Amino acid sequence: MTPSDIDRELAQLDAAFLKRVRRTPDNACGPEVVLQGRPLVAFASNDYLGLANDPALKQGAIAAIEQWGVGAGASQLVSGRLAIFETLEQRLAEFAQREAALFFPSGFQANLGVLTALADRHDVIFADKVNHASLIDGALLSRAQHVRYQHIDLDDLANKLKNTPVGSGGTRLIVTDSVFSMDGDEAPLPALMALAEQYDAWLIVDDAHGLGVIGPQGRGSIADAGLPPHPQLIMIGTLGKAAGVSGAFVAAGANVIEWLIQRARSYIYTTGASPMIAGALLAALEQILQGDERRAQLQRRIAELRAGITTLNLPFELVPSRTGIQALVIGDNVKTLAVAAKLLEQGYWVPAIRPPTVPVGSARLRISLSAAHTPGHITGLVDALAKAV
Repeated sequence: MTPSDIDRELAQLDAAFLKRVRRTPDNACGPEVVLQGRPLVAFASNDYLGLANDPALKQGAIAAIEQWGVGAGASQLVSGRLAIFETLEQRLAEFAQREAALFFPSGFQANLGVLTALADRHDVIFADKVNHASLIDGALLSRAQHVRYQHIDLDDLANKLKNTPVGSGGTRLIVTDSVFSMDGDEAPLPALMALAEQYDAWLIVDDAHGLGVIGPQGRGSIADAGLPPHPQLIMIGTLGKAAGVSGAFVAAGANVIEWLIQRARSYIYTTGASPMIAGALLAALEQILQGDERRAQLQRRIAELRAGITTLNLPFELVPSRTGIQALVIGDNVKTLAVAAKLLEQGYWVPAIRPPTVPVGSARLRISLSAAHTPGHITGLVDALAKAV
């Protein structure tokens, strides 16, 4: 692609109302932000429990800096895994109720690492059609055959598992988000596990948006589904959403974690994360485990928002969801951007999500709720929606 090609493609994105714009808030992540000097109520982050600016997490990070500094120096396999990360991985394994866990600097890296380490050209990956981009990229990079089944369609998956041949020495991998990031709907994990057992397949669950929000003590979607440890069940947990920090972990059997240490390129060839991340995450795990009231408050905000939008009788679909992701599907790119702009004028920041993040014709407002939002924030947004539409 030449510079002129780039200019042409950017112009085409602009003309199709698909060009993304970065905004720069003047304060820390929270339900109220200041954008270019203007106060706004934000429904844009995945900080579901309101931990991103929590004092306990900040103190955890500060204490880690004082003891361990700010840098890792190199890959953990080169310069060593600091003791604070050993402690973090032990706590993450206990949290996920699995034998072992491995920390990655980001969720994208964790997903790439798992799929490329477990699958190759002899294998077949069966993936939900609306999986996160990182799972799609991981499947492509693995060189495995990539079979996509219709979204949350167990019959379609079963049919593809039955009729897709696997080469000699190959295996099957079923890969899914737990809570899908653009709709907030959920994968049927017990049924998927049953299919995995029937076809001797791995079940790999990316619990980015379930962790901290659902399940006993916020332990996530797998715990919520009541699935016990299984040799071929792998949990990937993202720590930049409800946990309020950054990074991700893989929780599984000890043999799987050892294999990832040996073969996950996105772990082996990346500089270790800052110790302050581990310090903040150790504090975040305690807050999650003790966070039943935060989760209850989030559920109250979800109920208030859904009730308020329902009374407006808008000509748009509010997708069913019990999570902090509340999607109002408008459809048209221009109309979606226009509603988002009207909300911003009234002091409410709600992202307009457009293709390719979502299918063509399904542009939507993605309203992200937090336990830190107040009832007044919700009623204000509902009123602003009525005026904007």
